[in-house]
Amino acid sequence: MAKKIVKKNIRKAKRQKVLTSPFNIYWKKENYLLLALGFIVIIVGFYLMSVGSWNSFASLQISPIILVIGFVVIFPAAIFYRKKDKKEDIKEDQVDSSQG
Repeated sequence: MAKKIVKKNIRKAKRQKVLTSPFNIYWKKENYLLLALGFIVIIVGFYLMSVGSWNSFASLQISPIILVIGFVVIFPAAIFYRKKDKKEDIKEDQVDSSQG
């Protein structure tokens, strides 16, 4: 009977390991907020593109600008943004002081 319980606990532990995200090391709350902001900006851009006639100012001028900002600026910012740790700041200061 003890073997069955141990096997069940091992199975649960394996399931829990599978459910953890591989991005939790790199992505923090700020990254997810930027990603959500990117989706909102892109939805607004596509909405503005669909409003009015096909040759309206919003469809031809504003919407493409908003979409470019969403796709080219906000999404990459969400991917590459990383807050510097205090340890990294100290290492950079030590490297700068030894060079200069």
